[in-house]
Amino acid sequence: MITADFTPNPNARKFTVGQPVDGPVTYIAGSDTDDPLARALLSVSGVASVFMTADFVTVSKSADGDWTVIEPQAIAILTAHYES
Repeated sequence: MITADFTPNPNARKFTVGQPVDGPVTYIAGSDTDDPLARALLSVSGVASVFMTADFVTVSKSADGDWTVIEPQAIAILTAHYES
């Protein structure tokens, strides 16, 4: 089960996936990546960057990003990737 947690940064959410992820690595919106998970998360409107390490993924939003839009989409993407 993917869980989302607040971080000290209001523009970032920590999504714990319960298994090892690649990393530590950071992906920035607008940059090319061949990582399908990062590409999917970065395609969500308002996502600025994705950081992967240990057993979690941190998603950071842009100033105009909306967590009510981003969080459910991120959970769906992470669930499909890690629980399928």
